Amino acid sequence: MMTLKSGIFLAGSCISAIAAVGSIFELTSGHPELGGLITGGILTATIPLGIFLFVAAVRDARANQ
Repeated sequence: MMTLKSGIFLAGSCISAIAAVGSIFELTSGHPELGGLITGGILTATIPLGIFLFVAAVRDARANQ
């Protein structure tokens, strides 16, 4: 059963995935609005964060079944 906690983790995972995809598009466009360093930093931070939050959401949902 999905709890509020697992829902928040899942929402955070979705937001970080959207940020990662947006960063990839910005970097491949050739002219990122925030600059290559900041956009690369966002990409580098959001990929592991998204994976961590997704795994946390799944674990929390399984624990509450």
